Amino acid sequence: MCGVIGICGEQEVVNELIAGLSALQHRGQDAAGIITCSKRFNIKKGNGLVHNVFKSKNVARLQGKLGIGHVRYPTVGGGDLVDAQPFFLNSPLGIAMAHNGNVTNFWELKEELFKKNFRHINSNCDAEAILNVFADELSKQDLAKFGPETVFKTVKGVYRRVKGSYATLALIPDRGLVAFRDPHGIKPLVFGKKGNNYMFASESVALDILGYEFIRDLKPGEAVYIEEREQFFKEGRRVYERQLVKEQHRPCIFEWVYFARPDSVMDGISVYESRIRLGYELAPEVKKQKLKPDVVVPVPDTARPAATALARRLDVPLSEGLIKNRYIGRTFIMPGQAARERSVRQKLNPIRSEIRDKKVLLVDDSIVRGTTSREIINLIRGAGAKEVYFAVSAPPLKFPCVYGIDMQTRSEFIARDRQPDKIAREINADALIYQTLDGLVKAVDPKHKFCTACFTGTYPTEVPERFFKEIERERLCVKGMHLGCES
Repeated sequence: MCGVIGICGEQEVVNELIAGLSALQHRGQDAAGIITCSKRFNIKKGNGLVHNVFKSKNVARLQGKLGIGHVRYPTVGGGDLVDAQPFFLNSPLGIAMAHNGNVTNFWELKEELFKKNFRHINSNCDAEAILNVFADELSKQDLAKFGPETVFKTVKGVYRRVKGSYATLALIPDRGLVAFRDPHGIKPLVFGKKGNNYMFASESVALDILGYEFIRDLKPGEAVYIEEREQFFKEGRRVYERQLVKEQHRPCIFEWVYFARPDSVMDGISVYESRIRLGYELAPEVKKQKLKPDVVVPVPDTARPAATALARRLDVPLSEGLIKNRYIGRTFIMPGQAARERSVRQKLNPIRSEIRDKKVLLVDDSIVRGTTSREIINLIRGAGAKEVYFAVSAPPLKFPCVYGIDMQTRSEFIARDRQPDKIAREINADALIYQTLDGLVKAVDPKHKFCTACFTGTYPTEVPERFFKEIERERLCVKGMHLGCES
């Protein structure tokens, strides 16, 4: 998962882009980048958090009333600066692009673009592949008659060739800003307006913080084109919208479980309210095990709403028994397991008076590998807990996510070949309680048909076997590099 933002403004947009990216920092803390457009592309990107990448000297040269920005959490690629977004090409017309998602035919596209179109992909970032496909499709159009139809035909060509998930923003100088969402709408993309300014973002919270009025979510398979041409300036910006393909909407349910900010609303569903309902749905599963905790403790911050509702329904006191160091980033999206493990004790510290001699029901949003959960449970035991139960507001994660969450290899899942009682022993819990799949869907929105592939193994798009093999090979290479190996 990453975060994207795009703005068409009446004044310079760089400060709003930076503020919007800061609001989306939870979606990626590995790298950040911005491209603005005046008479040329102005670009700055770097590894690290938004406030570290953009300094006053960078801001001064990011001139323009059009701009796009990105915060990265690496899935495909090793996380090098060369993989940071946005990317741009000088021809045709000049195109800059950023996206959130994961292209499942990335390696096939790289080969096809080189062999058939003589286009070389220089990074391991799939955004560059989308950009080159977009450019190739655009070059097939009559650019002397550039207009909305040019854009829509180009995006339709992208839909034909690019598989997987992608919420994409494309910037074309003296033409405007294009936003499009993958045919199943797996990744979120919202649309807002403030006066004559327009904005797209991964989450509604970015609109809220910048004072933009929420217009709507983009539909799956839809493109929106904000025309920005000098001859039309006096008439105001023209907005063109078209749903180009119609597939079943399958948004990623993990957005509501973990990734999105609780103050966001996506696809008409409040993240906070969903997490409250997750706690209510989890309570019957706790009661089935006849557990009688003395206190409910959330693992901050994502699990707090679910823990609050769970404690209320169990009629058990809720306690902030773990305090989070807010200067440590999100553990789940840190690149590499060693970094995740090191960060747990730096990130969380128990309040012993709330834990000592008590039966503690810890509540977290999910378990992937189990190592982080074990570290947290050991923290609670070290603070003197009598017993430690572990409740999870999501069902067991068992299958690789191919759409942009960093759990992409079959071997990563502790629940893949283990029953809950065995997992409980491995993470050092006295009991383990999982949410049910029915409870998850009911809590988020039973009217929606979500992508739940990481729980069920059923993917809304065709996924080539090569994808899994390439990811596994890449992870072995990265692991070897971390161990000081050459290959």
